[in-house]
Amino acid sequence: MSPERIERALELLSHRGPDRQAAFESHLISLGATRLKILDLEAGNQPMTSRDGDTVIAFNGEIYNHLELRPELERLGFEFHSHTDTETVLNAFLAWDVECFAKMRGMFAVALWTESRNRLVLARDRMGIKPLYFTHQGNELYFASELKAILVHPEIERNLSLAALDSYLSLNYSAGSQTLIEGIEKLRPGYWLEWQGGRLRSESYWSLPFGPQHVRSLDAAKEELDGLLKQSVREHLLSDVPLGVWLSGGVDSSTILHYASEASSRPLRSFSISFRGRSFDESRYIRKAAEQYNTDHYELDLNPEADLQAAIEEFAYYSDEPNADAGALPVWFLSKLTRRHATVALSGEGADELFGGYLTYRADSLARLARYTPAFARRFALSAMRHLPVSDEKISFEYKVKRFLEGSLLPEARAHVFWNGTFTDEAKQALLRMPLPSALAQLLPAPGLAGDPLTGHLWFDQSYYLPDDILAKVDRMSMAHSIEVRPPFLDHRIVEFAASLPPHLKIDGARQKVVLKNLMAGKIPPSIVRRRKVGFDIPAHEWLRGPLRALLIETMATAGSEFGELFDQAQIDQLLQLHLTRRANLGYHLWGLMILFLWMRKWRIQLPGSSRIERQLVKSASGSI
Repeated sequence: MSPERIERALELLSHRGPDRQAAFESHLISLGATRLKILDLEAGNQPMTSRDGDTVIAFNGEIYNHLELRPELERLGFEFHSHTDTETVLNAFLAWDVECFAKMRGMFAVALWTESRNRLVLARDRMGIKPLYFTHQGNELYFASELKAILVHPEIERNLSLAALDSYLSLNYSAGSQTLIEGIEKLRPGYWLEWQGGRLRSESYWSLPFGPQHVRSLDAAKEELDGLLKQSVREHLLSDVPLGVWLSGGVDSSTILHYASEASSRPLRSFSISFRGRSFDESRYIRKAAEQYNTDHYELDLNPEADLQAAIEEFAYYSDEPNADAGALPVWFLSKLTRRHATVALSGEGADELFGGYLTYRADSLARLARYTPAFARRFALSAMRHLPVSDEKISFEYKVKRFLEGSLLPEARAHVFWNGTFTDEAKQALLRMPLPSALAQLLPAPGLAGDPLTGHLWFDQSYYLPDDILAKVDRMSMAHSIEVRPPFLDHRIVEFAASLPPHLKIDGARQKVVLKNLMAGKIPPSIVRRRKVGFDIPAHEWLRGPLRALLIETMATAGSEFGELFDQAQIDQLLQLHLTRRANLGYHLWGLMILFLWMRKWRIQLPGSSRIERQLVKSASGSI
């Protein structure tokens, strides 16, 4: 890239690192990096070069064990001139090449260029906490932490990927390596990628450890998890800038607060979003945790009086590629609140996927029983439910029963992703003017692949739902406000421990997250351990009929004229009218379409021509997408 384009790319990424930026250029490569200052001892210039100037690094993230690696590197003859983890990563790469990534604990995306070998290596952390995109165009490789920095280059086409659209409409996110822009990929978690002489090579340095389970007693499992959490949270607290904990009123975030309070020598800050106008009030649970641990607590009541529309319009820029998870809106406001008082926040992300905390896992189990009832009887019950009055809340009995009945009519793997998703395959076909590649079907695990149904569902959620929805949502919304969010549950040692547990220590009948809740009983407030899981979504049905109605109607009104080659305007209008007239609750379907169309307009995403569409369909059918 030219210096002007590098400068523009860094400007577009400045929210990820407003404290400093630097660039490196040679005859074959241009590198740039921005940095958010977390430690006072961090070096002032990024990227950094090796002592001989032959290798240069651009790094984003935190390596929590970098001080542990230094003595071993010093024994190998490496000298250190700063106290940064960036220098540790650079020297570790010089010592051990791509094997260095398996030695690191943390969250990161990194690029390492060796001038004498004309070799570039990219790598991403094990769980996908930090993003890394790339596209291979001829002999050229373009990469960045966000899509917008790649799109700076005028030769990058902006064609919508039909394969990614298939998973987006079903799951609310583009899953796996695909993105919604054809030809641009995500480097998968736990992988490195090498470019040399125009050729690419990629391998995994770590993978989700689903294999033989270790027999443990509940007490032994609790003791082991207690030690792992103590160590992980202590490492995640490393910071010289104000730090806090995100609280949701549930077990996961309260667990992080408990261990952070034990490890911290300073009073902690805590932050939360509440929806006090809803039928449940999580704020009372949040306050119990904040009071027990004596935090300096900040809470925002997210209600229709907030500037919701302005925030959503910002999503098209900061989300990078659309995410239809309505939980992005409270995370946006939580990040905005946090930034006024802290730069780093610890969160409870990952515990549900590791220990079986979602209601979807219960739904999977109940659906296996329901399938003994003839399908025609379930279809009749579903038809009868559709004539009942609709409620505004996703947690309503009516909404959950309808979704459950719909899912019970699907194969188990497809049903599992349907619980958290939106459109069925039939609904997608009605919405679009042409069939999509069956990209989602290629991602779903085969029945019994992981040994038992629960393990298979956990594998899918850790492989796709966690990195491509939950972590992507948190990363984009927090970094939009220059906040670094750290999830201690996703220390890979805890991930490996959770994978080794037998299913009954995760879910046992109606009890979920068995080992975690048993560990925390007697530590965090009892009402938090006992409470039912609610979730962090906005009341999308209600708000799209109320404060967001105008934005929804405006966004949908011209979708057919702009994207009519692919989307059926009549079907969009029908979905809109069914929702606005309260004949159906389609808030989450419409939310996903609204976010998608706003993003396509913002970044001038093109629908591929008919010949290109045909090529995409053929490639997908052959399994190459």
